[in-house]
This record gives sequence, C-alpha cells and structure tokens, in this order.
Amino acid sequence: MTLSTPRAVIVRRNTEYDLLLARHATRGQAEFFLKSRDQDIREVETEHHLVQSVHKDLLRSIPQRWRRTEITREDLDRFLFEPEDVVIAIGQDGLVANISKYLDGQLVIGINPLPDRYDGVLSRITPQQSKGLLQTIDEHKSPEIEARTMVCATLDDSQSIYALNEIFIGHRTHQSARYRIRWNKNEERQSSSGVIIATGTGSTGWARSINQAYGSSLKLPSPTDNRLAFFVREAFPSIHTGTSLTMGISDQNNPIQITSEMNQGGVIFGDGIEDDALPFDWGQSLHIEIAKRTLNLVVG
Repeated sequence: MTLSTPRAVIVRRNTEYDLLLARHATRGQAEFFLKSRDQDIREVETEHHLVQSVHKDLLRSIPQRWRRTEITREDLDRFLFEPEDVVIAIGQDGLVANISKYLDGQLVIGINPLPDRYDGVLSRITPQQSKGLLQTIDEHKSPEIEARTMVCATLDDSQSIYALNEIFIGHRTHQSARYRIRWNKNEERQSSSGVIIATGTGSTGWARSINQAYGSSLKLPSPTDNRLAFFVREAFPSIHTGTSLTMGISDQNNPIQITSEMNQGGVIFGDGIEDDALPFDWGQSLHIEIAKRTLNLVVG
C-alpha cells in the first residue's frame, strides 16, 4: 500500500429483485408475474433488503478521509482501477473472480451479505469484520492476505486474458473446436468441446467436476500453488485427431501452447465472462502460463 489516500471501490451485482423490477417496471407487475408461476416475490425482496442493509453499513464503515466510488459488475471492463484502490465486493464468490482479472496488486475484500445462500470461499468477510479491516488498512497496517494464483493466456499478437478460476479455449457456439495442443514436449491435433486451464481456485469448481467425471486421480492444485490443471473436454478420436493429451498439470517449466485450426468462431475467455472474449481463429497461437500477478485477497 502507498501512503496516498486510498480509494474504496465498491463493486456489486444487481440483485434478483433489481432485475425483476428492470424487466417488469413495477413491484406489482413483478409480483403478478411470479405469482402466476407459483412463486413468491417476498423471498427475493427480503434478500434485496438484506444486501441493501449491508451496503449501507459498509458505506458508514469506510474511513472519512478515503475517496470512494461504486460500480456494478457490468462496468468492470471499462473502469480504470488505481494502484491504491481497496476493492470491496459485496456478493457471491463469483463476483470476486470477475473483478480479479482487471486488477494488478490491489487489495480485495469480499463481503458475503447472504451467508445462508453463498458459500463464502472468496467472499469470506462478514459485514461485522469489514469495519475493523478498513481501519487496519487506514492505519497503514497489513491485513492478512492470501495471494491466489491466476492464469494468463497470451496470443501471438500480445493480447492477453487473465482469470482467477479458469480459461476456456474453444468455439463460441460450443461446437467442435479444432486446434493443436503442446505440453511437456508432447503435441497433438485435437477436435473437442474445448480446453479448460484451471488454477487452484478454479479446481474446486469446473475442473473438479471434469476430473471426477473422468474418474481421474490427477491431484489438483491448491489456491496458492504455482501450478495449473488442464482438461480437454470430450476429445474426439479420428484418423486426423487424437485423444492422448487430455489432462495434466502445468507449471512454470511446462506452459501450454495451443494453435487454432478454426476458420471462424474460435474464442478465449476467462471465468465464464463470454462477453469479454478474444477471437481465436486459424493460425493464431496461444501461450498459457501462471500469471505474474496474483489476487491479493484479504482474509482477516
């Protein structure tokens, strides 16, 4: 942290109640819509008010001398973060992951407003803890930080994508993707449903599901390990494509290289954000490795 005045950047997602009002214009119309489908608006309304209450308490907890601003998840790809920012995510774990790719060393505090609904793996700070943590940072003391490994995918034209959970390489419509993959001195031409490269954080999600479905004994990395796990989804064997290079562990000495053989529709995106993807068409080469930056997650 620098000695300049920090800026609190509060990031949130619209609640389900917000989205219902945006779609139906009024509470009454939203209530009628849900009631006609045997659902009750009071559940999402109650959760909305709980989130709003946490939000108001947080605003009161931010030190008076700090600058502050608020954005939604939809603003992330066009918001300019500053080095001294303290980023405060109010919501589920996925929101912290969404934020991470746009940061470079800033502290992140994930606040769980609905502990009965969200697991709190990344959003693990309770609203009651947040005031003390912000005071600690204001006094230029260092809170407990977990430096979580991230993954970086760089095209041969220098465009890059970062992710906290995983990067997906495949076809934008999820039809068969064609490419050549190189890892650990091995190379194979493949046709598959795409390739997943996961960090230790992502190894508790999508990668874990694939690993279990394969019945694999592959030991997945932990969140702070400098290792990545990769999985090829539904590789198709043919006279032109193989299935022998479908999973493994990548480290700093064994990055993954993928060259596209898709005439159109090839994409690369991170953490499920398909709207923020890079095209990956025929002949383009991709280098996937452990990122030099980490997510500096405040844990206490």
